[in-house]
Amino acid sequence: MPSPERVRRLVFRGALAVVWVAAGYYLLFGGVYSILDMRGLEREHAASLERADSLIHLTDSLVMRGDSLESDPAAIERIAREKHGLVREGEELYRFREPSSTEPPSSTTVDE
Repeated sequence: MPSPERVRRLVFRGALAVVWVAAGYYLLFGGVYSILDMRGLEREHAASLERADSLIHLTDSLVMRGDSLESDPAAIERIAREKHGLVREGEELYRFREPSSTEPPSSTTVDE
């Protein structure tokens, strides 16, 4: 039979192991923000930063486009010509249309 001192040490070590396991479990899964929650928040933060960067880029390009439309007559003319099909005297306008899905595709044959 083991001595009482040895039994006491084994119980102490077992209790210490249980405390360490409980602390590790609480660190991983417990508390207000567990490690898993923190990783999810880090991913959300990174996605938010990426979205903010893309919005800043979009804002900058829109500001530059607005500035060019305010001060550059050539930019205004280009947009008007593209959007409304405007042409200058002596120019010809070519419009391309997408084939509708109901029309059968045209087959081309070459006669020799």
